[in-house]
Amino acid sequence: MTSYHQPAARSGEPRPDGALPLAGSASVWWQGAFSGGRDHLAETLAVALDAATQRRLSGLRADIAGLSLDRPRIMGILNITPDSFSDGGQIFAVEDALNRARKMATEADILDIGGESTRPGSATVAEKDEIARVVPVIEAIRAAGITTPISIDTRKASVAAAALDAGADIVNDVAAMTYDSAMAGLVAERGVPVCLMHAQGDPATMQDDPRYDDVVLDVFDWLSERISAAQSAGIARDKIIVDPGIGFGKTLQHNVSLLQNLSIYHDLGFPILLGASRKRFIGTIGNAPDPLDRVAGSVAVALHGAAQAVQILRVHDTFETRQALSLQQAIFGTDIS
Repeated sequence: MTSYHQPAARSGEPRPDGALPLAGSASVWWQGAFSGGRDHLAETLAVALDAATQRRLSGLRADIAGLSLDRPRIMGILNITPDSFSDGGQIFAVEDALNRARKMATEADILDIGGESTRPGSATVAEKDEIARVVPVIEAIRAAGITTPISIDTRKASVAAAALDAGADIVNDVAAMTYDSAMAGLVAERGVPVCLMHAQGDPATMQDDPRYDDVVLDVFDWLSERISAAQSAGIARDKIIVDPGIGFGKTLQHNVSLLQNLSIYHDLGFPILLGASRKRFIGTIGNAPDPLDRVAGSVAVALHGAAQAVQILRVHDTFETRQALSLQQAIFGTDIS
């Protein structure tokens, strides 16, 4: 039976004797964890955990694309699509994308570039069309001398390969390499980091009555299986990132439950990416039907993620998120500049 450990994340000072950094965070620590099996996570904190578990929960994760993960990193979303749920059609020309990238590079640590919308109900984009959208933008960013790490948001190995050739550094696969059987081999061959995201169903149908026995643990187990598959394919442990997939085959309550229990995913032993920016549940809870009105709610969720020692925050609103993080980390006693 799988045993799960959910550390109780704490931030700031004073830090008690015996407290350990959570996933190597400079500002978030833990001293005990809720532990148990699928049928029962203990209701009281267990302070005494075995050494291997303590190392897994406490250890600093490996650098990603030259970025240390002892503090939260901002991944800025740059969609080159006509139909993304929040910013579709806003950035389509190469020059427009380059101008946005110039500004975003001063606010974000990673630029996440995608040419296919994976919003609920979206249709698959042909590989050649996706390549034609993203490659000229990546090439222009690199030609302009912008050195910020770039992740390519794609499910397709051919698109990932073309993007990496153009200057991208990371593969961000919302299907966790289940959509394209060639993706794992490509990532292993290139030796680049990959983000494995949980999703139930494909974008066209994923919001059609999604169900789980226990969404928090079901996502945990699924990610664990994808980690094993990645490593079996030859992908190095220090190249793997995990993402619980907020909004991908989840109801509002599923999303809230995942956010309430984010710290359990540190038990996997890998960096965590959180992508909740402007998503529908934020609009529902925050009374903001228009995605462009969800900035404040998105920042609130990002700050919650940072307080749970999430290492990468994928957001549309990079300036607002950077400002909020700077204040939060200053209160915690950590400088993120």
